Amino acid sequence: MTSTASLISASLDSERQRAMRAILQQPLLSAEGADAEAYLLVRRHAQWLKEWFSRHPDWNFHIDTEIARLRKTPADLADGTRPATDPNRGASFTKRRYVLICLTLTTLEQAERQIVLGRLAEGAMELIASDPSFEAAGIHFDLKSQDQRRDMVDVVRLLIDLGVLRRVHGDEQQYLNQSGDVLYNINRPALAAMLNLHNSPSAIAATLTRERTARLTQEFAPASEEGKNRTIRSAIVRRLLDNPVLYFDEISADERAYLSSQRGYLLSQISQATGLVPEIRREGIAMLDPTGDLTDVGLPEEGTYGHAALLLAEYLAAHGKENPGQPVSLTGLHRYAAELIEEHRSHWCRDAREAGAEIDIVERTIDRLAALRLVRSDEMGITPLPAIARYALGMLTSGGAAIHE
Repeated sequence: MTSTASLISASLDSERQRAMRAILQQPLLSAEGADAEAYLLVRRHAQWLKEWFSRHPDWNFHIDTEIARLRKTPADLADGTRPATDPNRGASFTKRRYVLICLTLTTLEQAERQIVLGRLAEGAMELIASDPSFEAAGIHFDLKSQDQRRDMVDVVRLLIDLGVLRRVHGDEQQYLNQSGDVLYNINRPALAAMLNLHNSPSAIAATLTRERTARLTQEFAPASEEGKNRTIRSAIVRRLLDNPVLYFDEISADERAYLSSQRGYLLSQISQATGLVPEIRREGIAMLDPTGDLTDVGLPEEGTYGHAALLLAEYLAAHGKENPGQPVSLTGLHRYAAELIEEHRSHWCRDAREAGAEIDIVERTIDRLAALRLVRSDEMGITPLPAIARYALGMLTSGGAAIHE
């Protein structure tokens, strides 16, 4: 009987882990379409998920008959190392694309059940033209520009990935080539769930954009000792769930003290709920994913750019070991990348052998390493962070766990 109970308990824990990983990986799941299986799994364990998210990271979890939504608040709202990306080419979204996302959602709110891509683009253009603050901020949108039409296409493809839009007829490439349009169904529940704010915009009296943005996401906690501990605990758990690495020198003294006394409990709760495995070092904690499927930024990865990223990571790891805390100049990295291109040109792709390709290789690699919290990029250059030591020459072995992101 005990053996049977243990098997049932292990099966329940495993299924809860899969539900947790599904909603962490895709915080907006629809009951229909590609997300249906994950949605059903999450719905089976909705009460446990709701309680866990409330107790630990203090995130709001909502589920109904049409969607499941985890409203995650990042530990650091100013962290720009993991932007939205073009679903096809992987390029980071620009400021204009982020603006277009918001304006497209506004247009969708005013639309009927269906809409075409051309109307979405026109709606964004009309909204930009009607508000002088866009021009003052340097935001322009012109449908005659191929690049700006591509921006609109990539925004729509992202909304398709998120389940807000469902393609009915046509293809975005036709619109891009000005040879056709695309018809979409609007997923109203998913559209309504996109907004993730703690406070209503209409209730905020501030006029400066930066101050208004801060107030929208401002969280309030009781001034009691219990309220203070809850705020500290949620900040730590958010970092451990959302960031590949938590560095001790990047958290406050109060947070370090709390983590020192509660580390065993917090890490066991996260590990049991998610399957992530903590790796504790002198400088911080990395949450490793043995399966790698919770990681959307990987290292190493296959192909020319994955190989180049690994070689540059090894170079930066060696530099960090010999010169702790000292940055490497971009010029130095470009020079080293050019040497790598020459050494590997016989088996690297054509794009990587073009003139000036070393600049693109370095940019892609630094974006990846910064997202994994392996380097810090600023005006001084590229500074290797302690966790990059695991990519030092000779330390990588096949089958190792990935730092989750």
